Amino acid sequence: METEVIKPKNKIHPHKFTLWVGIGSIVMMFAGLTSAYIVKRNQAGWVSYNLPTAFWYSTVVILLSSLTVHLAEKAFKVREMSKYRKLMAATLFLGLIFIVTQILGFKEFWKMGMTLQANVSFSFLYVIVGLHAVHVIGGVIALIVMSLSAFSKKTRNYSVVPVELISTYWHFVDILWVYLLIFLIMIK
Repeated sequence: METEVIKPKNKIHPHKFTLWVGIGSIVMMFAGLTSAYIVKRNQAGWVSYNLPTAFWYSTVVILLSSLTVHLAEKAFKVREMSKYRKLMAATLFLGLIFIVTQILGFKEFWKMGMTLQANVSFSFLYVIVGLHAVHVIGGVIALIVMSLSAFSKKTRNYSVVPVELISTYWHFVDILWVYLLIFLIMIK
């Protein structure tokens, strides 16, 4: 008689699975938008533009915030809670600075007359960058919740899952922004 050894399956946490499904959906949405952008730019009336300087600053800011959230996750895993709190607060602050620099970038566009009604090329730009901003705002809200939880004296939850979730999501919006920036530079 043979004995079959049953190995336990490595299961992904349900929240992580949900996050990855959401990220996949967001990737598909932006793939569709950037594909439509490429097709539409070959039609008559398309206007090329240069990206505002503020977008470059915002890129540096979001890259720094990706570093701070990564370090926060590492600090949490080794239970350096004081360091974790500071790094989460720094990530939140950088996330807010990213939003401010994006707003400044759009103000540069408005000063140049690049409004939604001015041209279809500007409309695509506003939709693509605006949808990214919505996802960043969602991440900032999650960072606010995580920071409040980190500084709360009432509860002490040492589950790493929420920290890994916000870290993964924040890295995703960071990578997505870098992709969009490169895309908008290369495909005007």
